[in-house]
Amino acid sequence: MAQYQRIFAALDGASTQKAVAKRAAALAADNGARLLFGHVVDSVPNEANGADYEALCAEGVVRIEDELADELRAVRENPAIPSVDVQVRAGRVAETLAEQLIEPFAPDLVVCGERGLSNIKYVFVGSVSTYLIRNLRCDVLVVKQQA
Repeated sequence: MAQYQRIFAALDGASTQKAVAKRAAALAADNGARLLFGHVVDSVPNEANGADYEALCAEGVVRIEDELADELRAVRENPAIPSVDVQVRAGRVAETLAEQLIEPFAPDLVVCGERGLSNIKYVFVGSVSTYLIRNLRCDVLVVKQQA
């Protein structure tokens, strides 16, 4: 029996994004798991300017499809992975990621990347991976940045 049936890959556009996608894809193939790639457009910097979040999310999907074209093509062609989807939402990153993307999908595993914040930045903005580890009731795998 497969250990994981649903795997969520949290994409942040940072240097670990491709590594997160590749790790999630490999785990999904090994487990025959459904795979959802998700990204959150941070609404905080745009809250006062009347941003069109629907358009930003649509652009986010296009950007991810472009940046991860090779990885997405490989997982979509892999018969061991029953389904693959890419979704983008707008909001406060950690909460939106958990509440609008991860919880409705009900994954057995979340794969996310290490952001590599300096200690002072971490104090002020926190860490999405730490938030996920503390608040989710499933396994969380943090892909570290390569030196």
